Amino acid sequence: MPENPFYEMIILVPAVTFAVSVILKGLAIKFNTGRWDVERSLGSWWMPSVHSSVVVSLATAFALKYWVQSDLFAIVMGFTVIIIYDAINVRFEAWLHAKAINKKLWRKELKESLWHLPSEAFAGSVLGIVIALILFYV
Repeated sequence: MPENPFYEMIILVPAVTFAVSVILKGLAIKFNTGRWDVERSLGSWWMPSVHSSVVVSLATAFALKYWVQSDLFAIVMGFTVIIIYDAINVRFEAWLHAKAINKKLWRKELKESLWHLPSEAFAGSVLGIVIALILFYV
């Protein structure tokens, strides 16, 4: 197999995935709200989950380069599971706290858009797999 720059410098896979995910999220926000919102495109929340797409693309890249039985893949997969769990569950609880505190204060001092729906994390994960596969076979 000829040298593949994305798999010689594996950090390029999640970097490209990050850029594509942010652009797609920006387009989704524009389509749904009618306006461009760079802050929301780069922030937490909305579809697809950039967190999920980046870590799943990295896990997929390691699976393709080192195979799934490698120690490197196991390490990356462990971090991937933690990050996706955090994006869906832990930050949901933080959102609940921020919402309750803001209600008590009668103003929005704490950021409330912190978490992802499972469907957003799933969409990000699928996107990460697809981008990693495309870059592997380029």
